[in-house]
Amino acid sequence: MNTVIDAHEIQKVYNPEKIPVYAVNGVHLHVEEGEFIALVGPSGSGKTTLLNIIGGLDHPTSGHVMIGDVDITHLSENKLIDFRLHYIGFVFQAFNLIPVLTARENVEFVMLMQNRSREERSKRSEDLLREVGLADKMDTRPAELSGGQQQRVAVARALASKPRFVLADEPTANLDSVTAASLLDMMARLNQEEKMTFIFSTHDQRVIDKARRVITLVDGKVVSDIRR
Repeated sequence: MNTVIDAHEIQKVYNPEKIPVYAVNGVHLHVEEGEFIALVGPSGSGKTTLLNIIGGLDHPTSGHVMIGDVDITHLSENKLIDFRLHYIGFVFQAFNLIPVLTARENVEFVMLMQNRSREERSKRSEDLLREVGLADKMDTRPAELSGGQQQRVAVARALASKPRFVLADEPTANLDSVTAASLLDMMARLNQEEKMTFIFSTHDQRVIDKARRVITLVDGKVVSDIRR
């Protein structure tokens, strides 16, 4: 298997000059291609911060993150944006959909940035929106969608660019049990068929049950790492 992520001695410290707060404290994380991982732990344990550092959305105070053979910790902002565009899919707690775009246009947006053809963008966005149960909402803007529907658009958008790996922060938090199960099945299928690597930050037992590796964080430290 190929190494996708190698995070070494990651620390994220807030207020270091006065009373330091360690959001992430000395985390080592080695992820292979095709893993399906749940990051778990109490609120404030560092799950989201660690995801953001791995995805290059936040910079560690110390340590470094290798994605394949690229040390993203030292990339310029422009190179980091380009790297994320081609390698990483994100599902955010706050959805981060573009309000003036329809569901279809939101899903197409990353592919547009990648200079994919109109035909490819259209087909993949429609296929994904159908798969997440939004065939009848393709031309609807986010404000007219429920929280659960917006979450499904966000998942479709994260998968649209065929990223090397997906970072998902509480991806099932706004979903009913049937929709959550359907989305998890879809992501598990992509994981198996396309070797797409998934790392979830979650409190949801449904996600934890599906994961093949469960990493527990407490106070910014890894306290257990179980493969199954």
